[in-house]
Amino acid sequence: MMKNLINGFVAIVCLIGSFQMNATIKLPALFSDNMMLQQQSNAPIWGWADKNQTIKVQTSWDAKTYEVKADKSGKWKIALQTPAAGGPYEISVSDGAETKSIKNILIGEVWLCSGQSNMEMPLKGFPGQPVLKGNEAVVHSKNNKIRFITIPRATVLTPNEDFVGQWNVASAQTTGDFSATAWYFGSLLQEVLDVPVGLIHVSYGGSSMEAWMNQEMLKDFAAAKIPTKKEDIAKDPNRVATTLFNGMLSPVIGYGIKGCIWYQGESNYERAGQYKDLMKKMVSSWRGLWQQGDFPFYYAQIAPFNYAQFHPKDNKEEYNSAYLRESQLKAATEIPNAGMAVLMDIGEENNIHPADKEAGGSRLGYLALSKTYGLTGFEFESPVFKALEIKGSIVTVAFDNAPNGITSYGKEVIGFEIAGENKVFYPAKAELRRKSVLLSSPQVEKPVAVRYLFKDFAQAQIFSNGGLPVSSFRTDNW
Repeated sequence: MMKNLINGFVAIVCLIGSFQMNATIKLPALFSDNMMLQQQSNAPIWGWADKNQTIKVQTSWDAKTYEVKADKSGKWKIALQTPAAGGPYEISVSDGAETKSIKNILIGEVWLCSGQSNMEMPLKGFPGQPVLKGNEAVVHSKNNKIRFITIPRATVLTPNEDFVGQWNVASAQTTGDFSATAWYFGSLLQEVLDVPVGLIHVSYGGSSMEAWMNQEMLKDFAAAKIPTKKEDIAKDPNRVATTLFNGMLSPVIGYGIKGCIWYQGESNYERAGQYKDLMKKMVSSWRGLWQQGDFPFYYAQIAPFNYAQFHPKDNKEEYNSAYLRESQLKAATEIPNAGMAVLMDIGEENNIHPADKEAGGSRLGYLALSKTYGLTGFEFESPVFKALEIKGSIVTVAFDNAPNGITSYGKEVIGFEIAGENKVFYPAKAELRRKSVLLSSPQVEKPVAVRYLFKDFAQAQIFSNGGLPVSSFRTDNW
């Protein structure tokens, strides 16, 4: 009898020991070797362990140990105080029986990079669609101070908590497959700020804005249909509401970032009237989920392209992508701590993926360098329409954001149109002044409205002296 009791006790002890040996700490792919943490912040880190297990996290930059208890589901989360930019460092995570280490960590500036195909387009280009000087950028991309991670494509009905991926150190072997726009943005920041830069790339070609929003964000948008079963997302899942928020954004929500860059809108051009409100809601909601206040949000205006070719038998006026660009232009004035990079000069009539990705990435970088990091002495925003003055048959259009004036680089400006009360627009003769343009047309004796490049496809004609193009715009609401 006693022998059986002893054997049973030993078995229980062994079983408990076995559970302890099998206890595992799981860290998300976001927390892996070569990662980047936001400097001088309370940077969150999280993972999974046995339920109610005590977890200890130690950081090498200050030898500090943090302690946190996993909840009933085994998830735990804690914020780490990070120093000024530097590294490399290590983080160890232990539950007492097992320790996991994250190595070669840098502390610097972390940015989220999201959108659709023009954000997704890698430095090596798409098949048959190159990135201008992309190969040259890849060859020269070796930089231990730039780290990046790409979240793989995923469209699902419920939020993911993790993904398969890893942080990479910039090199010719790794950058070719990485977002060109994000690369040009990040490499400019790293060069100018001279600190490490981390880029979290979350994009999916052809995606709609609604796909990057959850059900709560879309409750006021009746046209957005929330999927409830797999059949609902079988066709074009990247354009179905909530699917990319669930599959790709959810696993990175809450990671410590400085701000976000966004390049999207091509898949919403048919619904331009909703875009501004959708964007305002998405940005405010993302900021709420991150709980970092109104972090910087900079975005690229879609480039001109012949969208009419998608509707050869139904070329409605609302399909004119100038309306989408107009919505993006308005959003820049209504979303706090935001800015827009104008790309009117790089559009290609029959290619929705402009080859010049450096322009977009660099202009997003200019916005960040000035508005977020406080650098001065350069132009970072395109000139924008300021005021309209009409005297007789002459219209004067004045611009803001043109400290050193505007220019057409000596070329004739033929992109303006003016209209009278009959709402018929005619081409206008344009005469450039320092910060304004004088317009007239023999067909319009009493002008009341002006449009500039308000076409599906058009090429920029007016720039700041710093080379930043003026967006298409109109003064009417017809």
